[in-house]
Amino acid sequence: VRWKNYLDKLELNDYFERFYSTVYFKESGEDSDYCNCRKSATEEAEDKPVEWVAHVNQFFNTTIMAKGQGFSYGKFVTEVLDEDNDDLKLVTSELHISPDVIAGGVFPMQIFAGPNEFERLRTYGNGLEEIIPFGRSLFGTINRWVIRPLFNFFDNIVGNKGFAIILMIFLIKLVLYPLTYKMLHSQAKMGALKPELADLKKKYKDDAQTQQMETMKIYREYGVSPLGGCMPMLVQMPIWYALFRFFPASIGFRQESFWWADDLSSYDAFFNLPFEIPFMGAHLSLFTILWVLSQLIYTFYNTKHMDMSANPAMKYVQYFMPLMFLAFFNQYASGLTVYMFFSNLFNIAQTIGTKKLVFNEDKLRQQLMKNKMKPKKKKSKFMTAIENAQKQQQEEAKKKPKK
Repeated sequence: VRWKNYLDKLELNDYFERFYSTVYFKESGEDSDYCNCRKSATEEAEDKPVEWVAHVNQFFNTTIMAKGQGFSYGKFVTEVLDEDNDDLKLVTSELHISPDVIAGGVFPMQIFAGPNEFERLRTYGNGLEEIIPFGRSLFGTINRWVIRPLFNFFDNIVGNKGFAIILMIFLIKLVLYPLTYKMLHSQAKMGALKPELADLKKKYKDDAQTQQMETMKIYREYGVSPLGGCMPMLVQMPIWYALFRFFPASIGFRQESFWWADDLSSYDAFFNLPFEIPFMGAHLSLFTILWVLSQLIYTFYNTKHMDMSANPAMKYVQYFMPLMFLAFFNQYASGLTVYMFFSNLFNIAQTIGTKKLVFNEDKLRQQLMKNKMKPKKKKSKFMTAIENAQKQQQEEAKKKPKK
């Protein structure tokens, strides 16, 4: 069986369409596999029978399935076409049928031609749902069994994809609030130590390394962990990476509108430009711009307590990073930028609300003074390693000849 197929351009954003269009196949007893999506490639299946082969666009597929004994051999080729071509890729599959498995001159096969809907494909019971590029390993698992059912639950309640995204954000923020509270509490305690840190800055103004070492000593002396704000970010990282794959891979967002975004699976071209900007295209995404602005505001409120005099460049890097990502997200699925924008709004509300309504700086200072009077705890291995590294840097700096 020789099957040749030109995969058409069907979507507004052909970047994702080009990336997700390829050939998937499944050998008996194995997970599905696929040809390289970013460049022309060839794969062969010759050790085990091939159960099915699928020619896949971003949101649709045509699949040939063996109904009984599998194909004895398979060769799968993807050829990336030029960007000015009307088609995305040329995909070719060659399948061999062993005469031994043909009963009465018949080899039964089945064709599926339709949308990449997870539940629909899963009903075949042969792993066909794996053609939906939710990701592999941990991120794919999160998308398939956590984010997808959670989003469908909220979508069934409100009947609008955009508001379902907002409800999902609200639930995630609610579940993670204990960690967020711990992060904000740690930041507030560091903010309450500003007088002590200001004295250090004045005392060691010409010795940045000693200033850092003494700052760490003060944090330990008053019972403050400078790493207390890292946990919420670490916990959310797998969710973030999973969402990068979820929105452009889910057909449920295709041609679904929310406010000015006509298609949540593609970018929202709020401003069309008469020229093309490198890496950004000939449009501006308003949700991306709103995310950048909200990220700058969140960064401002989230770093007000931090003393970055020892490394002033870090202060500007934090504000520069969202501007760098403007080009990347300008062409991304607007479902993700909707999520990112409203997630930042929740972050800002939680940060300002918690710091204004929950924490009292006078009470925090009283607690810090009590911590100072307590018997000194043994330094953790991590803190010891940091201090040793700082001392080593300080000694090496002394050895260097002064200019």
